[in-house]
Amino acid sequence: MREIFFGVYEHEGKILTKNRVPGRSVYGEPLIRIGGKEYRVWDPRRSKLAAAIKNGLKTWAFREGVFVLYLGIAEGTTASHISDIIGDSGVILGVDISPRVMPKLIQVAEERENILPVLADANHPEEYEEYVKELGKADILYEDVAQPNQADILLKNARFLKKGGYAYFAVKARSIDVTKDPEDIFDAVEEQLKKTFKILERIRLEPYEKDHAMFVLKKR
Repeated sequence: MREIFFGVYEHEGKILTKNRVPGRSVYGEPLIRIGGKEYRVWDPRRSKLAAAIKNGLKTWAFREGVFVLYLGIAEGTTASHISDIIGDSGVILGVDISPRVMPKLIQVAEERENILPVLADANHPEEYEEYVKELGKADILYEDVAQPNQADILLKNARFLKKGGYAYFAVKARSIDVTKDPEDIFDAVEEQLKKTFKILERIRLEPYEKDHAMFVLKKR
């Protein structure tokens, strides 16, 4: 086993994080014991961040103690692995618009006290601004939202991110325009973001996710 990023390991071709809640699986992922410690297999077909790692991601801002504002947290699949990484001193403020995902997310958050679920619309940051203010500026802004205006949503929420902070932005081309070539959409998104962010990486997520890219950005 080797550590490829802080808190992320590779073993026999699989990506792993050390399980914050030993004995408990979040989404049916396998649990593996290595050297007396328990690790969770991070499935790149269930997590766009894991897919980006498999496809050569180089920039890693996740550390123990960071504050992550997560837009589109859904049932907490990816967030649960981030929870493993950031530890007791870190926190994820997880925003999702769907009441349907909340019971599962709350269950995950009850076992992982560094996840704080919020039912709100990321199009309207004022709905959760008070929670962000209690935690201070975010170190990392993570967005995975299937909306046509997903880049606008990122820009609206950039005010919550520290200057020099990082954004991980999963862009879903088909949610923006099904008639255009995905590369043209990614180019347009890059152009839209570059005044606020420095573009560090743009990684296509095939074969794990079709017509998706992960943008890694740094706030100017």
